[in-house]
Amino acid sequence: MTDFRQVARDGLAQLWAEGEASILAPDVLADLAWPLNRVVGREAVTQTFIEPLRAAFTGLQRRDLMFFGGDNIRAPGGQWCACVTHYVGNFNAPLWGVAPSTSLAFLRAGEFFRVENGQITEMKIIFDLPDLMRQCGRMPFPRLGTEIVFPAPATQDGLIPQGGNSKETLDLVEGMLRDLHLFDPETGESKGQTGDDGYWHHEMLWYGPGGIGTNYQWRGFVKDHRGPFLAAFPDRKGGNHYCRIGDGNYAAVSGWPSMTMTWQADYLGLKADGRPLTLRVMDFYRCANAQIMENWVCLDYGDLYQQMGGDLFAD
Repeated sequence: MTDFRQVARDGLAQLWAEGEASILAPDVLADLAWPLNRVVGREAVTQTFIEPLRAAFTGLQRRDLMFFGGDNIRAPGGQWCACVTHYVGNFNAPLWGVAPSTSLAFLRAGEFFRVENGQITEMKIIFDLPDLMRQCGRMPFPRLGTEIVFPAPATQDGLIPQGGNSKETLDLVEGMLRDLHLFDPETGESKGQTGDDGYWHHEMLWYGPGGIGTNYQWRGFVKDHRGPFLAAFPDRKGGNHYCRIGDGNYAAVSGWPSMTMTWQADYLGLKADGRPLTLRVMDFYRCANAQIMENWVCLDYGDLYQQMGGDLFAD
């Protein structure tokens, strides 16, 4: 039986190595990170996303950290793949407003693909322009956590995983998301997140986008991300996901946008003004022994920043 995950991964490898785009359906629907946004059709995706990236990165390679898939339990259903990857090469030409470093760069991306009859019919990609700018010597946001290149899973088994209980993994993540949504306004704590029987392992690692960075253990996660985020957006509502999948010990969820909120405290170096905002989100999880061990998070902070009135490329 053909494995749709392998079909999609092989087709994407051929696309980026050789420029062969047959893995994309002719009328593929692509939602891409700011400033590209929605693009429709194989030719438009090639001209808007693929060719500029190949032109900007000399010797471009695609290096997947994880690639897995499953049946989507959210509307619109279907079989979906989820991937965290880096586009790697010498950054020698401008890309979507970012001036090149003329040195090696890693453009991280979170990706979701709907696969039908051996082709990708829908795709959503968050690439991390703020982190690319950081690698070029200019981080547009104040520093929070530790900025690193995303690592592969500690178990090194995230590429077309085999074994594990997909339902139990996704159930664990869904329970965490349900309880994380509610929090004590005094302490910022949510039910059941930590402890021996909590959703998160004591030695959890949370890998965040440019502007948040990576942190270690729940305390580090609260300090570098959860605390500042809840202070800025205490009324945030999340979980508006088009896709939730489990695959063995891995799960992924994404919303476009996932969150709605109002801006109530300074954030990303900008002054709060109470305006309504939305946030595009992708989360990828590795679980073991009924706890979350690692979480890779891609947020479209380019889109959020422009909603907040910021100019990512201002001098």
